[in-house]
Amino acid sequence: MRILIADDEPEICRFIADLLRGPDREIVSATSVEGAIGIQSDSPCDIVVSDINFNSEKTGLDLLRAVRAATPGAEVVLMSGFGTLETAVEAVRAGAFDYVSKPFDINEVRSTVDRAIRQRIAALTEPEAEAAPVFSARDAPPALVGRSRLMLGVYKQIALSAPSSASVLIIGETGTGKELAARAIHRHSARSHAPFVAVNCGALNEGVLESELFGHVRGAFTGAVVDKKGLFEQAHGGTLFLDEIGEMPVALQVKLLRALQEGEIRPVGGTKATSVDVRVLSATHRDLDKAAEAGTFRSDLLYRLKVVEIRLPALRERPDDVPLLVESFLGRFPRADGTRAVITPRAMAKLAAYAWPGNVRELEHVIERLVLTSPGRSIDAEDLPADLQPHAATFSQRAFEDLPTLDEIEKRYLQHVVTVLKGNKKRAAEVLGIDRRTLYRMAERFGLTWGEDKDE
Repeated sequence: MRILIADDEPEICRFIADLLRGPDREIVSATSVEGAIGIQSDSPCDIVVSDINFNSEKTGLDLLRAVRAATPGAEVVLMSGFGTLETAVEAVRAGAFDYVSKPFDINEVRSTVDRAIRQRIAALTEPEAEAAPVFSARDAPPALVGRSRLMLGVYKQIALSAPSSASVLIIGETGTGKELAARAIHRHSARSHAPFVAVNCGALNEGVLESELFGHVRGAFTGAVVDKKGLFEQAHGGTLFLDEIGEMPVALQVKLLRALQEGEIRPVGGTKATSVDVRVLSATHRDLDKAAEAGTFRSDLLYRLKVVEIRLPALRERPDDVPLLVESFLGRFPRADGTRAVITPRAMAKLAAYAWPGNVRELEHVIERLVLTSPGRSIDAEDLPADLQPHAATFSQRAFEDLPTLDEIEKRYLQHVVTVLKGNKKRAAEVLGIDRRTLYRMAERFGLTWGEDKDE
């Protein structure tokens, strides 16, 4: 089995090569996309393990497409420390076998490549299967934000489940972005041209919810003066999102199950059934398996709803994503004079160390409040709401054992800003809301070096 490793850092190539060595494995490497394409053209490899980001115009996605065009049977595993949902979708649609995140989990890298090898061997010994459908990529505004290992896993699940019509159950605490995930699945599906219709099952009583879902005929009840189409009919050809599905009354669960099984609905007070073509996505913060055991949620409906299950992590489980979310919200909420507020490293470190019981939604509201109430353009630790620290203290110490220290977060954020600005210290100081001397003192304290000083 011939394996090609592509990464612009030679040390990474050597590390992965050592990790993957084994009997009957020939390993070659390249430090550029062009070099990897050349190797694949001259002497095709069965497995390609490539970074997505290179120090050139071409990326690992370009290599993926070139490999799939030249040697369709080869399996490509992508690596990334800067993954996005759009990248994951593009990779899956272009035919990537899988991707893993940086920094590496050694066991994950090895097991992923082992699975790719098994699939390649099977493809060489079995008749070729029918190719999966490929959908064109769409430019869409970002919704879910994060580059942590947990979020990369979510992006991958969304990318894999989007092309089908299977029901998806999205689970996660309140405020983790379950509807955003549902919209992302719809946006990247073949149904994206059709409606996305959402309803909160916990916000309506049983009678109103039944009418909302299935519609009603004139005279069905007091106030039903005209026929009304329900959400199933409104979503025909598209996607129906049932938020807080765990709150749906048991009696209505029976009618929902029948609609999913038969592919047709009957309006309240009506006698004629109407066929509907709808993909159902649902979400809950409850444990529906326990609810099914307790008899408050039908197990047969649960099986129908969670053909695919996607779990959204709590924000406290991915503290490294807090700076990215904060920067996203700062761009969404400009100050009254139209300028963009900036967060100092001290404030950012405290935001990342907080447990966020309300998750991303709570962080969004805090940032909006800070932009509105902070007197200056720069938001420092002293400007943060007083309820952050007392509320965080109610969590057990164990909840914070795996979180990075304030210094670690501050150092990472400082390094991230200067790296993104390509060493421009003047702009970095402006973005961080500190002066140049403070920037240099912080760099010295953390032992950071960025090469030559750039002001432009």
